[in-house]
Amino acid sequence: MNSFLFLIIGLPALEILIMIKIGQYVGALNTVLLIFFTAVVGVYYARIQGMSTLRSAFQNAYRNKVPVYEMLSGASIAIAAFLLIIPGFLTDVLGFALLIPITRKIILSLIIKKDIKKNNENVIEAEIIEDKKDEL
Repeated sequence: MNSFLFLIIGLPALEILIMIKIGQYVGALNTVLLIFFTAVVGVYYARIQGMSTLRSAFQNAYRNKVPVYEMLSGASIAIAAFLLIIPGFLTDVLGFALLIPITRKIILSLIIKKDIKKNNENVIEAEIIEDKKDEL
């Protein structure tokens, strides 16, 4: 609940603060133009990365491989495009970090490792012993 509250209240406040600070240095009009420019360039780059990921997924499916990385990569590209559409510099930095293939791979590997550790803690190993086998 607290992290959700931070996202709703804290993130826009932080974005406005960053916009004001950048606006003091480059001017209000240039700040607004920079926000629009990053949104347009980011969405265009997300489109290019999305098509590349889709092409790679089809190639893996054609080779009878499960395109797990491509599915995760496609989801992160969609999140990145959403972050780039939201006006603000902090969300743009996070969006561009998800669009760059190297940083996207690092972020996805951290998430996957965290999920694997979480799943391994809940595993209970056991052995099934059957006294009566296939009685008909």
